[in-house]
Amino acid sequence: MKTKAKTRRTKTKQPISVITGGAGFLGSHLTDLLIARGHKVIAIDNFVTGSVDNISHLAGNPNFKFIQQDVTEFLFLQEAVDYVWHFASPASPIDYLELPIQTLKVGSLGTHKALGLAKHKGAKFLLASTSEIYGDPLVHPQREDYWGNVNTIGPRGCYDESKRFGEALVMAYHREHRIDTKIVRIFNTYGPRMRLNDGRVVPAFISQALRNKPVTIFGEGTQTRSFCYCSDLIEGIFRLMMSETNEPVNIGNPNEMTMLQFAREIINATGSRSRIVHKPLPQDDPKQRKPDIGRAKQILKWEPKVQLAEGLVNTIEYFRQKI
Repeated sequence: MKTKAKTRRTKTKQPISVITGGAGFLGSHLTDLLIARGHKVIAIDNFVTGSVDNISHLAGNPNFKFIQQDVTEFLFLQEAVDYVWHFASPASPIDYLELPIQTLKVGSLGTHKALGLAKHKGAKFLLASTSEIYGDPLVHPQREDYWGNVNTIGPRGCYDESKRFGEALVMAYHREHRIDTKIVRIFNTYGPRMRLNDGRVVPAFISQALRNKPVTIFGEGTQTRSFCYCSDLIEGIFRLMMSETNEPVNIGNPNEMTMLQFAREIINATGSRSRIVHKPLPQDDPKQRKPDIGRAKQILKWEPKVQLAEGLVNTIEYFRQKI
């Protein structure tokens, strides 16, 4: 079976990519990049957190096919497949607090089904993992060899542990079935197509500022994040899939700032009259988040290029049209 799948691939002139979560924020941007680089893309999504608006511009494109399906169910495709990109998952605190079981299922059963597809087709596989596997880190910045500090039974555990299990499953398939697998650990990313009410800090701050409502900071605002523009992130992920490495790789922007600094940046960028208000810090909210991207620089020759001010212009304009 595996030999036949590989034979089919060598005869395929145009690479074929399957993207689970293809109607999501990052999945849709990845779809655009792959089509621009000559791939045919088969996107799979059940619209739990994805949106048809993110892929509507691809209607009628002969290099795009969409399947509405829950990826925790059996994935059957007649086509040869060269690459499987597993992006399906709720990815914001609001989503995985409201959908803890679905979050756990897509990270476990969904990853299993996506790996099964890659195994059957003889395809390369990439897991969209997350910086959340580091939990509330005791090491700063976070390197790929850090094992993390995660509360397995806390409210964020459903997301953190589903991704950690997903990484373990990917490596098991790599070792036992010799699948060429990749793991990207995605740090905070922003850009157009984020959902206005998804609860993450960028859409939350921008939507509040555009409405001249109070910008909400949790705690004193001293917790830090680093923000990578979506086009930079997707380029890094593409390079990872095309690389020879099977080790996890951090992709993100190492320029760290406090939430208070970021709130002021958003208020200035939007020209808002908003004031900053403070609310209690949620349980297990990471105090620091900054990627060490040394491995990405060395192996992928990648580092972010888009400055925060530039990325915010595009993102704010997108949200202006949504409000």
